[in-house]
Amino acid sequence: MPSKSDFPTPLVDVQWLSEHLSDPDLIVLDASVPPVVPGFIALNAEGPLKVIPGARRMDYDKEICLPDSSLPHMMPGQALFEEKIRELGVNNGSRLVVYDDTGVYASPRGWWMLRAMGHQQVAVLDGGLPAWIAAGLSIDSEYSSAPDSGDFNAQPADYGFCDFETVLQALDNPDYQIVDARSNGRFHGIDPEPRPNLRGGHMPSARNLPCKAVVNDWYMKPPEELRMLFYDLVSPEQTLVTSCGSGLTACMLTLAATLAGHKRCQVYDGSWAEWGMPSKLPVTTE
Repeated sequence: MPSKSDFPTPLVDVQWLSEHLSDPDLIVLDASVPPVVPGFIALNAEGPLKVIPGARRMDYDKEICLPDSSLPHMMPGQALFEEKIRELGVNNGSRLVVYDDTGVYASPRGWWMLRAMGHQQVAVLDGGLPAWIAAGLSIDSEYSSAPDSGDFNAQPADYGFCDFETVLQALDNPDYQIVDARSNGRFHGIDPEPRPNLRGGHMPSARNLPCKAVVNDWYMKPPEELRMLFYDLVSPEQTLVTSCGSGLTACMLTLAATLAGHKRCQVYDGSWAEWGMPSKLPVTTE
């Protein structure tokens, strides 16, 4: 049976967090990454730093990532991930709330990284820092440090992240469905890729659900609306493989699918930053 401390869903609101902020087993993690998708605006892009009180910095863009990779913020190996998460004071029994300064943009990747390494007691803050500030709640001007190292043990899950070989095999496998979070223009090769030297288009058999379709401003759409978005894209029996430009907004779709009740999810970590490079990997614009 689930323990009483289990999050009922992967999403909590600012009222819940404000009421539980002082819980001894709760740790708040700021996983903000500067947005590259048009329409997303980071509160901390300029001006003094704004932080939810007690939050610790989960920097998966520069620190908790695969060293020396040519691809952005790739998932690190088990040992490095465990080391970095322990440095944040995370214990096996910790409850974690991940947020970002854009709303719900970068935080789902932090959530999925922790889930992929076996930590189930993690949720995303709906609306993120903008919703927290809009609610009139207090903020700090600097991150907190962990008082002690945690005892977190990384236990990679069977799902989580996959590589291009898995995606290549999934293209013609009816048990899988790839869904791409990039814009429709990028998906069809009409709009240029923001990263240089990448091909335009998408993987054959992939479907398109732009990441902005799963949010209303700062917030995730309600589960019933999310279920309608995924209804014609993927069946409950299929494994959903999400992709995007660099493995970040793909996690927005993964969170949305999870809230909609989908049980089988993977994230293609390399996403278009890898697949779109000049290579023999198949690409279509149709």
